[in-house]
Amino acid sequence: MLMANGVLNGDKVRGGYYTPPAVAHWLARWAIRSASDRVLEPSCGDGVFVHAAAWELARRRTPETEREPVVVGVELIASEARKALAEAAHSPVAKHVEVVAGDFFAWLTSTSARTFDVVLGNPPFIRYQQFPEPSRTLAMQLMQAQGLQPKKLTNIWVPFVVTATTLLRPGGRLAMVLPAELLQVGYAAQLRRYLAEHFRHLTVFACNEIFFDHAEQEVILVLAEQKLSRPAKDNSCDIALVEADTLGELLRHGPRTKRRKAERKYVQHDSEKWLKYFLECEEIDLLRSLREHEAIGVLVDHATIDVGIVTGRNDFFVLTDEQVQEYELRDFVVPLVGRSAQLPGTVLGRREHEELVKQGKPVHLLHLTRYRPEQFTAGLRDWIAWGERRGFHAGYKCRIRDPWYNVPSVWEPDCFFFRQIYDFPRVVLNKAGATSTDTIHRMKCQGDSARVASSLYTHLTAASAEIEGRSYGGGVLELEPTEAERLLVPKKLNGAMPLDEADKLVRQGLLTEVLEYNDRVVLQEALGLSTRDSTMLKQIWAKMRDRRMARKRRQSPSSSSPNGTPPSASLWALEGV
Repeated sequence: MLMANGVLNGDKVRGGYYTPPAVAHWLARWAIRSASDRVLEPSCGDGVFVHAAAWELARRRTPETEREPVVVGVELIASEARKALAEAAHSPVAKHVEVVAGDFFAWLTSTSARTFDVVLGNPPFIRYQQFPEPSRTLAMQLMQAQGLQPKKLTNIWVPFVVTATTLLRPGGRLAMVLPAELLQVGYAAQLRRYLAEHFRHLTVFACNEIFFDHAEQEVILVLAEQKLSRPAKDNSCDIALVEADTLGELLRHGPRTKRRKAERKYVQHDSEKWLKYFLECEEIDLLRSLREHEAIGVLVDHATIDVGIVTGRNDFFVLTDEQVQEYELRDFVVPLVGRSAQLPGTVLGRREHEELVKQGKPVHLLHLTRYRPEQFTAGLRDWIAWGERRGFHAGYKCRIRDPWYNVPSVWEPDCFFFRQIYDFPRVVLNKAGATSTDTIHRMKCQGDSARVASSLYTHLTAASAEIEGRSYGGGVLELEPTEAERLLVPKKLNGAMPLDEADKLVRQGLLTEVLEYNDRVVLQEALGLSTRDSTMLKQIWAKMRDRRMARKRRQSPSSSSPNGTPPSASLWALEGV
């Protein structure tokens, strides 16, 4: 049961975003191979997977079937557990269905040891801080018992997957609806390694259509086949990533058919994100070889990236020129950039910032740490009093400061680095003496800042950005500071187009000309890459960019079926399930 955004209220605390029945049956039909399979659903909600498993087991039964099947569902919310049991009561194997009302992690530690052939489900998506005790501590302890080190960023779906896997017999199958974050976020890195170590085949199905109405979370379908021995003696695990534009297209054929048509790659046990497996094998090999190239380094070799300023209350600290004049705050503000739209080129100069001021943009930052209260003017005191009347000082970020209006970490970066990227990872030289809010990262360079910035305008850096970053739907790529610092760049900064020239072209919408020049001069002439390598980097960037920008919110199709009935006959006829 997906809990979008980890919000624990209303329908969301009940797991209101349930998997469409057609998806549950599609996964059950792949995972269940025998009429006597033992099936576990660790967070069954109102029973869509329990229902799907029961009907799939019933469909496979023959007079010769010897061992009785078992379907076990566990659900925290008692009312939902009752619904799940009622849903399964109509199945021909209803007497073999058990629904436990309780916490899955407590059930796992208290029950006698059982193993299962299949784990199905859609675990809850709840942030660490919002998961109640004692379940949270128990879940983290169970992860630690498997050699993982959970952190406070760990989402609760991660221990659900890990602990459920421990209950699979060697050769068993896992089929789950999981957040697409599995492919890309840092807190899931340990889980990616864990899955690669425990499963021999992984298939990930991604869909551009949002599965859950009104839920922002992008999901994937993960199908995994256990290795035949546990713990695994070898590191071999192949993975195939399959994409579809719509849910209907995804369900039209069985997962085995789609996997056969997909190119398989072997998972490397390293820190790489799984986003790269959307690429072809030769493209993956190129990126790996370039990371080992003697003339290629990473951005942190030349610069460090830090977040922008977190004010805690922008409508108090980020000011227009009119507000500055009204309250006589000229001596108490510094130039600021608050939005990426205020950086249209590759250079921000003082005149351009002054033009933003004249346009009435909020591009002044109230910076008071340089002054003692006795130096405050009457206008500044009035402004502070205005903020306190509105309770700004009681907000979390403000109340932990002393005094609340002193914003820390105000410094002028050499360059601005876009945190959110629509097409290309943009870097802008700061000639305006400005700082930025946390919508834009701040970059501090070693050596010539202009040379560092200009050398980032290649398809080498762009391609690596698509792999290092993460996107959450809507087409935006996001890079956190540590991810940005891993971007591939030349070790020696030679030959890139001067930033002032690039600035003119970018403002005219001619970024392509800048990239083509730098690919030729920097990548091919200076680094010695072939024309084919340079072209492939451009293709990698375009492919991954187009993929994320194509993922749009669409209405998910109606896929419900009445209680007590299997899905439509057309679903049973799926090719090659």
